[in-house]
Amino acid sequence: MKYPFSRILYGGDYNPNQWPREVWQEDMRLFQKAGINSATVNVFSWAKIQPGEETYDFSELDDIIAMLSRENFDIVLATSTGAMPAWLVKRYPEVGRVDYEGRRHKFGQRHNHCPNSPAYQKFARALASKLAERYGGNPHIACWHVNNEYGGECFCENCEKAFRVWLRKKYGTLDALNKAWNTEFWGHTFYDWDEIVAPNALSEGIGREKTAFAGISLDYRRFMSDSLLENYKLERDAIREFDRETPITTNLMGTYKGLDYFKWAKEMDVVSWDNYPAYNTPWSLTAMRHDLMRGLKSAPFMLMEQTPSQQNWQAYNSLKKPGQMRAQSLQTIAHGADTIQFFQLRRSVGACEKFHGAVISHSGSEDTRVFKEVSRLGAELQKLPELIGAGNPAEVGVFFDWDNYWALEYTSGPTVDLKYEGQIHQYYRYFYDHHTPVDMVPVDGDFSKYKVICAPMLYMVKEGVAEALEKFVAEGGTLVTGFMSGLVDESDNVHLGGYPGPLRKLCGIWVEEIDALAPGQENTLQFPDGTRAKCGLLCDRIRLEGAGALAHYGEDFYAGSPAATKHNFGKGMVYYIGTQPDKEGLARLLGGAAAQAGVKPLLDEETALEVARRVKGGKEYWFVLNLTGKAQPLPRCFAGDMDLLTSRDGSAEMEPFDGMVFCK
Repeated sequence: MKYPFSRILYGGDYNPNQWPREVWQEDMRLFQKAGINSATVNVFSWAKIQPGEETYDFSELDDIIAMLSRENFDIVLATSTGAMPAWLVKRYPEVGRVDYEGRRHKFGQRHNHCPNSPAYQKFARALASKLAERYGGNPHIACWHVNNEYGGECFCENCEKAFRVWLRKKYGTLDALNKAWNTEFWGHTFYDWDEIVAPNALSEGIGREKTAFAGISLDYRRFMSDSLLENYKLERDAIREFDRETPITTNLMGTYKGLDYFKWAKEMDVVSWDNYPAYNTPWSLTAMRHDLMRGLKSAPFMLMEQTPSQQNWQAYNSLKKPGQMRAQSLQTIAHGADTIQFFQLRRSVGACEKFHGAVISHSGSEDTRVFKEVSRLGAELQKLPELIGAGNPAEVGVFFDWDNYWALEYTSGPTVDLKYEGQIHQYYRYFYDHHTPVDMVPVDGDFSKYKVICAPMLYMVKEGVAEALEKFVAEGGTLVTGFMSGLVDESDNVHLGGYPGPLRKLCGIWVEEIDALAPGQENTLQFPDGTRAKCGLLCDRIRLEGAGALAHYGEDFYAGSPAATKHNFGKGMVYYIGTQPDKEGLARLLGGAAAQAGVKPLLDEETALEVARRVKGGKEYWFVLNLTGKAQPLPRCFAGDMDLLTSRDGSAEMEPFDGMVFCK
């Protein structure tokens, strides 16, 4: 497949079908003025282009595609299957989902289809095929966009039946399944495959986030992720029958819990995602999500959606401050994006997204702050054509794993406050704050290119993972892991023989007990030089089995016992952090591990600015962003360099939300 794009795609979701045709030409004028060169169309047009079971009407879409082609737009063509037409639900009610509470849904909203409905599969595939046959030869089609923001679950009878088939393929026999799910507990042994039901509120579910049997609930998560992935592959393969080269994607949602994106990425030509941080989302968390999207394929990604200013569906939908959209966009590119796309290009007249931000507001005016900022960025992105395809080299890898995500948050105990994404972010944030590039990596990835692997909350250790980590460390790598790691297998059954299970030899410790601290409770870490840091959430009671203590607890009956350890293993080193330190305590431990491993930050000097780097063809593109809310001096290493975007000198002071790009 050819490299996806020859220029940075700048545009977004465009719905001319919602507007009279006299508006279309005005849109084209405004888009050209704003430097917009791309449009994502046909996302929710299924009901328009297929008004009946055997009837298609592509006349309006033909005109839209022809208009955008004349304007030399790169077109991201969606398949429209993200929202079903009413006639489909009326004639085939089984296409509607059954929710967690067991209710069959009627027509409405958009994430509304049963992934295992034969009727849905039939009509979705047919539509994708018709679209590809009609438009696949158009050279302006830059990318195919299947469905939209896959997600949600279904617990209907079709899904139950498909789940049993999925389980037969995985386990082979009921004996193997019963062992994996530990069904002797509470007398749940199955003697017939048809006895297995979906684990919702009517069966094993304890609220949406807890379960009586993690084994079945974990498998249902995997099954539902696989089922929706099969829907994607169905449409992708239909497109490929008529278009062999154009990249195909679907828009992901960062750290969305419902789908195993590492598995999905293997079936996608290019990763795309929708970035909607809240007013108080840390910039480091947004950066981590970008790095995760890049890490899914170890390749540049598409930003499919962001808002030019305010959102409409969050609790508090603040305006983006002057310059904030530009800074957010530059951060996205800095972490590996080759596109900047908005939802949406013209603001809708009605329904639930009418107050969602857009390039063209309800006033229709080009004399708005948002339109002017979009236009400025559009002009600047035209100055970065050589950046397309540039890489983001890193010496540090941080694990992210959906099986661990699901299993950790399903588990009952030791505390309800364990949140997987938040724990991963704490580790990521240290490297972000210290200008050290990070790759987000899967547990079955290639570790050999990293000096440090961080594996916080590696609760579930699947087959082969411990051996791969032992090899990595023995050959000279540094592993950082900690509490709630090495506890269970892929069915959430405990690894017997003492915590941290298969990581015990590697870490050189035995965790005898795990203490849970309630909100407001805390302990302290005492370091050998007398400094102290606060810690909380969980405290492992650690016995040393070859490791040495880096810090000890300062309070409670286990005061004086190890809280963080270091263990030599082969040519490498393993750090184990047995509690949740405060920011300063974690920085001390991670900083020591990184320094020992020879990891070097991008800058030697300290700065409050975000600094990131992309590399291509022997050139380094340095992004410097002021996300602090205050004016900041530029690091001295950029003195004499020229900003590619504004031609300013690198010795200038940066105002809030300013961003600069230097080539070295």
